[in-house]
Amino acid sequence: MAVKQFRKYNSGFLTHFEWGCMDNDHTAYVIIEAESHENARMAVPPVFREKTRVVKLTYFDPMKTEDPFHK
Repeated sequence: MAVKQFRKYNSGFLTHFEWGCMDNDHTAYVIIEAESHENARMAVPPVFREKTRVVKLTYFDPMKTEDPFHK
């Protein structure tokens, strides 16, 4: 069902998603650049937006000695 919804919504964007189905994890994953959580959520078909989990990812520089998040 999910793949059909993605095709219907924006078939070109379907190729940006990675799918866990082959490991019995029927979830789609994607890393995109967005200005906000709300904008990122717009990448998925409307039927899935309420259940969509958006996570802001951060890169940590291994050369820096301070980690402001994990003290």
